[in-house]
Amino acid sequence: MQYGICHLSIVPLRAAASHESEMTSQLLYGEHFKILEDRVHWSRIRNSFDGFEAWIDKKQYKKIEEAEYYSLDEDDLQLSSDLIEYITDESGLLMPVAIGSVLNFAEKLGHRFEGEKTRLRISKKENLINTAALFLNSPHTWGGKSPFGIDNSGLIQMVYKINGFKIHRNAAEQAKQGEPLSFIEESEPGDLAFFDDNEGMINHVGLMMKDNYIIHVDGKVRIDRIDHSGIFSSELRKHTHKLRVIKKII
Repeated sequence: MQYGICHLSIVPLRAAASHESEMTSQLLYGEHFKILEDRVHWSRIRNSFDGFEAWIDKKQYKKIEEAEYYSLDEDDLQLSSDLIEYITDESGLLMPVAIGSVLNFAEKLGHRFEGEKTRLRISKKENLINTAALFLNSPHTWGGKSPFGIDNSGLIQMVYKINGFKIHRNAAEQAKQGEPLSFIEESEPGDLAFFDDNEGMINHVGLMMKDNYIIHVDGKVRIDRIDHSGIFSSELRKHTHKLRVIKKII
């Protein structure tokens, strides 16, 4: 088994070994992974944090030793806590890193980070909303998980990660976690609302707020109303997403 780490700001993960293939997720700086398959220009990897598998350009990561991989204890990760910070690389050049980037291995990469950081520790549930608010107006990007572009399940995963909780990458997988609530009135800020399409497939997720509001990604990270039917857009004056279930994750 071989191992790698993302040494760049934000790197796309692809469904297939091609730059023309769909971006299914991203790696942020410092995220590490196992290499499942090696080709000339591409590697298929499994992200250590969430087990997500995809293809990555071999020019966009560095290989590390097995001992180095396992030294990155997921219970003691140091994360960048500001929306955008900078790392000075081995050449003295600045490189931006997004909130939630992992900083444990920076020194071994010859990089220097002097910004704000936090440890991956479980925080209070109410902090989830404050973290999600940092992403407001970030544009929707399929597979994205940074302030420069993010999708609905990426927002949820990053918000939970920054507050010390593990959750899957995709909405359909996230919907398998936690305990379902019978009524919307039972929900608390930080619970997750899931939505389905006409075929009953989970295709959207948002973070519940107080007073029947929800923060989610629809064109951008935004706040809308939610009721028993689903998300109601005040701009469009109609429901845009059909509610399937609300789940308490923590």
